[in-house]
Amino acid sequence: MAEKKTKTLSVDVLALTGEKTGTVKLNPAVFGIEPHQQAMFDAVQVYQANLRQATAKTKKRDEVSGGGKKPWRQKGTGRARAGSSRSPIWVGGGKVFGPTGEQNYKLSQNKAAHRLALKSALSLKLSGKKLLVVENFAFAAMKTKDAATALTALKAEGKTLVVVPELELNTYASVRNLEKVIIVDQTNVSVYDLLNSDTVIMAKPAITYLEEVLQ
Repeated sequence: MAEKKTKTLSVDVLALTGEKTGTVKLNPAVFGIEPHQQAMFDAVQVYQANLRQATAKTKKRDEVSGGGKKPWRQKGTGRARAGSSRSPIWVGGGKVFGPTGEQNYKLSQNKAAHRLALKSALSLKLSGKKLLVVENFAFAAMKTKDAATALTALKAEGKTLVVVPELELNTYASVRNLEKVIIVDQTNVSVYDLLNSDTVIMAKPAITYLEEVLQ
C-alpha cells in the first residue's frame, strides 16, 4: 500500500545563492511513499469545492418587480388566462428552480486521508526532483529584486511554491509581486498548491515540522 517505506532519503541543503551548505535526511514515511492517486484527487476536489462561493442567485416570481396588474381580463380576449406578467412562463418573469444564494458546496476529507494525500504529493515532488531544500528563505528588507535573484540562483522553474516556517512581512512583501510564485507558512501547505507547482522550495525547519505532523 501507500505507506510502504523505502531506503533512507537525503537531499542537498542550499543557500539562497544556490550553493550547497550540507544535506538533510528525509523521513521515507513522509517523503518516500508510493503516491496514492485517489487521496490526492479527493484532497484537490475538497480544496477547490471549499473555495467556491455561493453568490449565484436568481429572483423568484415574488421577488421580481412589477406584475401587480392582471395583463388582460379573464375571458373574452381569445388568449390564455394570465394573472401576472411576472409568471415564470413569461419573458422577464421569475425563475422557478434557479440558484437561491444559499447553496452549500462544502466537502470534507478525513484527517488520515488528508495526511496520506500530503505525503503522496511531497513524495511525488521529491521523486520528480522538483523539491529544493534551503537553509532558510528570508529577506532583511522588502525587495522583490532580492527574491527574484534568489529564485534564479536556486534554478526555480515555472510555478514555484515556497514553504517557510513563518510568513514574515519582509519575505512575503519581497515575493508577492513575483509572477507564478506563491509563499505559504508550514501550517498552510495544501495538496493543491503542491501539485499545481513545478518547483517546491522548502525551508529546512519546515521539513522538520511536516515530518513531525505527518508521520
